[in-house]
Amino acid sequence: MDPSHGPASHHNETGNAVERTDSRSTWAQFLSWLECVCVVTFDLELGQAIEVTEKTSICYLSFPDSYSGCLGDTQFSFRFRQSIGRISPDFGEDAYDRDAPVTLQRDLGHFYGYVYFRQVKDVSVKRGYFQKSLVLVSRLPYVHLFHTLLQIIAPEYFEKLEPCLEAVCNEIDQWPSPVPGLTLNLPVMGTVLQVGTTPQMTVNKPFSFLPQHLLPAPTLLPTIHELDLFKCFQSALIHLQVLWELTLLGEPLVVMAPSPTMSSEIVLALVSSIAPLKYCSDYRPYFTIHDSEFREYTTRTQAPPNVILGVTNPFFIKTFQSWPHIVRLGDPRMAGDLPKQVKVKKLAKLKTLDTKPGIYTAYKTFLQKDKVLIKRLLKGIQRKRPSEVQSAILRRHLLELTQSFIIPLERYMASLMPLQRSVTPWKTPPQIRPFSQEEFMATLEHAGPHLTSMLKGDWMGLYRRFFRSPNFDGWYRLRRREMTQKLESLHLEAVCDADLVGWTKDKSEVEVVDLVLKLREKLVRKTGQLSVREGAVDQLEGCVQTIAAALPEDLQNVLHRHRP
Repeated sequence: MDPSHGPASHHNETGNAVERTDSRSTWAQFLSWLECVCVVTFDLELGQAIEVTEKTSICYLSFPDSYSGCLGDTQFSFRFRQSIGRISPDFGEDAYDRDAPVTLQRDLGHFYGYVYFRQVKDVSVKRGYFQKSLVLVSRLPYVHLFHTLLQIIAPEYFEKLEPCLEAVCNEIDQWPSPVPGLTLNLPVMGTVLQVGTTPQMTVNKPFSFLPQHLLPAPTLLPTIHELDLFKCFQSALIHLQVLWELTLLGEPLVVMAPSPTMSSEIVLALVSSIAPLKYCSDYRPYFTIHDSEFREYTTRTQAPPNVILGVTNPFFIKTFQSWPHIVRLGDPRMAGDLPKQVKVKKLAKLKTLDTKPGIYTAYKTFLQKDKVLIKRLLKGIQRKRPSEVQSAILRRHLLELTQSFIIPLERYMASLMPLQRSVTPWKTPPQIRPFSQEEFMATLEHAGPHLTSMLKGDWMGLYRRFFRSPNFDGWYRLRRREMTQKLESLHLEAVCDADLVGWTKDKSEVEVVDLVLKLREKLVRKTGQLSVREGAVDQLEGCVQTIAAALPEDLQNVLHRHRP
């Protein structure tokens, strides 16, 4: 997993780790997209055995468990925590994370694994089956892009093996870095994927490191991260409101599905259902008994954690009996022209391994379900409306619902910001007013979600429950940090515009030295994080140099020794 070992990591038949290094000291472009590429082979005697903790997680998560019965080619995703002690990479003032929506930013505490697993009969193998997974490991949540990439490279790899993988890694190392707002041409194995690294495809000229006349006609990917929401939720359309509220509130939730493909897609769909709000709890699209957090997440000595877990092993039915919300799904079935809908059932009925599909919960929604949406989607099925159109309808509904919920919070949060005229160069930046739940509730009568949403119900009750959730805490911390940076930017600009030289004329040398030290510290620590108008920082640096040069030589030496 260490990028210094090169981009490709293999696991061989004897269970030993085999890693290739490259003569180049850096794979900077490769690492802006992927952490590494792994090949996991099932070992008959040792299973998926390997020594390092992160690689152990990858090995176990890269294979469907024996209950899934996956023959042929299978694709799914997983997510795992980076090992304790590993230092998260410092991407510095990274243009991508600065400008990307919070739901698409790099995950500095976890890795995503995108798997292409092949299991076919092979009489030459002791088990009677060829079993191997090709895994792309990344900090980016680009589920659609990376699974499309695997569809291109995995079949070739299984035929040609290592030389093919080396060539792919070198091609990826020639890709431009992901930058929000740019449409990128990404060549790989004779194909060019054209992608936009923002939620909506941009229409500006595609960027590539290679001359355009050397590239084949591109394959356009309309999204890098979105799933087929309609396919994911088709058997629970009438209970969409339940799933959205459970996700919004960060409730403990288990998704039991017949395959890792279904479990991972549904977990990722749930997390994306509250966009543009970021899901701030942990979530595991595919979770196994070998996961390093298995004991932590299945203990009965404390309340279930605020996580979403996707599982396929029936053993988990007994393990998670104490959890408040469990979604049990089977293979999609039709009831006439429509997909058979699961029912909401009491948790007490979740006892046996052959438990029927259903949503097992005692949760009652705060808001009424949108019957117009459900009728529209069901009618679309009868009319054989394309799945991508159904997904677009569903995604738009969820987006508008989440925005209706979050806009009053954003409006109230903005009111806590001090007025710009209260920011002066001679005082520290003013404080942001504290968030008052009751004060916010009082605003809902005139500026609540009823202005943008037709859904009826107990919105105030939903907000009160939301205030106790990890998603509120994450949203509030992010907004407060952004507002603090905005205040510091305004203060820095005010300082840049002030007549600092004139201010120093009637001040003591100690006060002047103190001013210079504080301004230097602000310039060093803040300018990389803050957004100020062009030229303002240069102007302030010149002013500080002028003030310092006017001091006696012994004090200039003191300043020199204390340069940050």
